[in-house]
Amino acid sequence: MQSTPRGLVLLSPWLSLEGYPYELQQRYRTGGWLKSIGKGAMVKTGDSLVLSGAIAALQKQANLNVHIGGRSALELLGLAHYLQVNTQETTVFVESKTSLPLWFTNNQWDTNPRIFTASLFKENETGLTDFQDGELSMKIANAACAMIECLSLCPSQFPLTEAYELMEGLTSLRPTQVQTLLEQCKSVKVKRLFLYFAERTGHSWFKYIDTKQIDLGSGVRSLANDGMFVSKYQLVLPKEIVQ
Repeated sequence: MQSTPRGLVLLSPWLSLEGYPYELQQRYRTGGWLKSIGKGAMVKTGDSLVLSGAIAALQKQANLNVHIGGRSALELLGLAHYLQVNTQETTVFVESKTSLPLWFTNNQWDTNPRIFTASLFKENETGLTDFQDGELSMKIANAACAMIECLSLCPSQFPLTEAYELMEGLTSLRPTQVQTLLEQCKSVKVKRLFLYFAERTGHSWFKYIDTKQIDLGSGVRSLANDGMFVSKYQLVLPKEIVQ
């Protein structure tokens, strides 16, 4: 018990599998070693409620498809430092049809999770990378995946101008990783936006992307009223993005 990372949420079924039966867990709670934070979930007494500890538990103990992504992942990776950061809110992506437990949604964490349900890729857990937050380890979106997630929220829940600014900072993406993610991505809008932004920023890795292997669909995708038409990618975008 002493070796578990500070802030990690401990789920009762997982503790039982680790050799701590329910009766022993009850004794630990009564004795003041563990504190209940909801049905089937505890923290070590004295530990703060940190979102990273909750995400790590959901991933490794409950085997749920949930991760920190979008702009928040880029911030953790040090790739969004020049933009205004909202430290009170963390973007969390949950695979479609995944239900989050009440102990997660009902508690007050050190940062407020802004939860988006999405199924962006053909395979689960595509685009995730290991991340260490103090003593806690979890998986978050890698840089290319986080950019794709930002674009999936455009324009209604994430500004296109901010997405473009984020793309400008992604100078060192791995082309093979980008290629795989775009081939796996199920959103035509997102793939077209990603390629358009990447081409406009002039990043050196863009020339290694084989767009012929990426399904860009057919028909125009309009993301702005009275916008400008980008014929190569069949997009209608705000004038301030195109000009």
